[in-house]
Amino acid sequence: MSDTNAVLFSQVNQSSAQTMRRNLANTQGLLSYQVEPSFITNGSLTPVETLNHEEALALMATPEWSDPTPPVE
Repeated sequence: MSDTNAVLFSQVNQSSAQTMRRNLANTQGLLSYQVEPSFITNGSLTPVETLNHEEALALMATPEWSDPTPPVE
């Protein structure tokens, strides 16, 4: 994910690229925010999709985002 350089982490709920949720292929990430960040409104970064909380949870439950076989403890 090279687009994380365009993210101003002071404008989102994640503190860094390392704390944002990513899919298993590491090709997409999920950001949350209270107010639409300037890097989106000015076109520096174009979201693939805008989701509400329930939609984001459903996305993260898919095989592309969650390992179907959790590690054995």
